[in-house]
Amino acid sequence: MSSTAPPAPPPAPPRAGQDKVQNKQVLVLGLDGAGKTSVLHTLATNKVQHSIAPTQGINVVCINNGDTQMEFLEIGGSEPFRSYWKMYLSRVLVLIFVVDSADHGRLPDAKEHLHQLIQKDPALPLVVFANKQDLEDAYCITDIHEALGLSEIGDNRKLFLFGTYITKNGSDIPSSMQDARELIAQLISEAQ
Repeated sequence: MSSTAPPAPPPAPPRAGQDKVQNKQVLVLGLDGAGKTSVLHTLATNKVQHSIAPTQGINVVCINNGDTQMEFLEIGGSEPFRSYWKMYLSRVLVLIFVVDSADHGRLPDAKEHLHQLIQKDPALPLVVFANKQDLEDAYCITDIHEALGLSEIGDNRKLFLFGTYITKNGSDIPSSMQDARELIAQLISEAQ
């Protein structure tokens, strides 16, 4: 029985030089099923947009914010794709990590992967989305903070935790998502 390796995601596009509109790359990671693609498309369109199919490889979404184009790189969260996560860290200005707040059994795995990622670059800003807050058995923000060991990350890193949920398709995005979008744009501008 032979196994095949997952297809390699395409290389991240090079950062723009001194163009009028500069690309600002943001990496979006998290375990499979956390809701990364739904969160990403909701941030991009300012409307709720669910995604059912898991990301197989890489998903790139660009969001224009004035004279800045933010480029979000989402890499699939299933086991075969996690080996690619670290390769992209050196190319981005902000890391977004999405967790399923109701998937209690996988939070230790999410914590382990998150801590492995962030030890490579202690200055990289981190935005954590505690997703699926609308589910009955979802952990609250305080419990997510504890389950992910966010207090262990250190005082020198810019760290933000948002409780998020994606309601029905086409509805306006929750205010926490709008606040997160504005914060990400601010973090990108400060990173330059």
